[in-house]
Amino acid sequence: MTELAAPASVAARPGPPLARGVLDRAAHRRTDPEWLKEAWSRARVVVVDDGHMLVRGDDPPELVFVEPADAPPGERFFLGEDTDGTVYFAVAADVTALPGTRRVSLRQVGHALPDLPAGLFITAVGLANWHSRHPYSPLSGKLTVPAQGGWVRTTEDGAETLWPRTDPAVIMLVHDGVDGPDGRCLLGCNAQWAQAGGVRRYSTLAGFVEPGESAEMAVAREVLEEVGVVVGGVTYVASQPWPFPGSLMLGFHATAPVGAPVVVDEEEILEGRWFTRSEIAAVLDGSSRAFGLPFPASIAHYLITEWLGLS
Repeated sequence: MTELAAPASVAARPGPPLARGVLDRAAHRRTDPEWLKEAWSRARVVVVDDGHMLVRGDDPPELVFVEPADAPPGERFFLGEDTDGTVYFAVAADVTALPGTRRVSLRQVGHALPDLPAGLFITAVGLANWHSRHPYSPLSGKLTVPAQGGWVRTTEDGAETLWPRTDPAVIMLVHDGVDGPDGRCLLGCNAQWAQAGGVRRYSTLAGFVEPGESAEMAVAREVLEEVGVVVGGVTYVASQPWPFPGSLMLGFHATAPVGAPVVVDEEEILEGRWFTRSEIAAVLDGSSRAFGLPFPASIAHYLITEWLGLS
């Protein structure tokens, strides 16, 4: 039988891997164009390209910064300042890996980055994605341009202002409330996921919060719609930004009756099934390759390991 670690205390839980922002966003600086101009000249600059950045090394990976004078042309975003006054900007532009570097996504390295670069990466990607989706005003169709350090877009005549929006989504680990290695959680295989090496990947269920709905109501509705299971005991765990394209993932645990039958919505879920703690632990420690689990940078991975007792 696989030995399981004891659950960590609530106070000791480190939180999801991409919810570790330590950067001072310095919002009061965004409306000061003279300060932004001067700050750019001494900033550390990252280049973000379709959700990717350059890193070097592995333990941990380090973001590649460029000098402002060497930054490629593109929309600039003021990310903030750290505790010693160092200023950070991002530029949205094409990036090509240089010798000794590699082009990576948050999915690949988010969990391995220290707190500051993780916050820079996810903020830059989130802003770049929002800007790329709003070249025109949804109200008038007028062209928009970045303003306030990249934290708004305005029409060229200044008549309209758009702010970055974040879509709330719920993501939930459903389990049977049973302690020990035989306790089970319910995971699903999304119909759109490709199999890697013939092994199916399973993850927590998720969905967007609908108008007029609380997050807890969305948890119950999405689970019922996707796998036909009625849940109770919906408990908030943690949240994590997820800029693909622009969501805030609200993480929950929810309980269901032991052995509740699963009836999947085949348009969304290829398969849903119950897994024991022992089965999950064996995949995480590498002793089993019977199925795949979410990548470590995801809040889905955090919810599973938090239930397992490894967070």
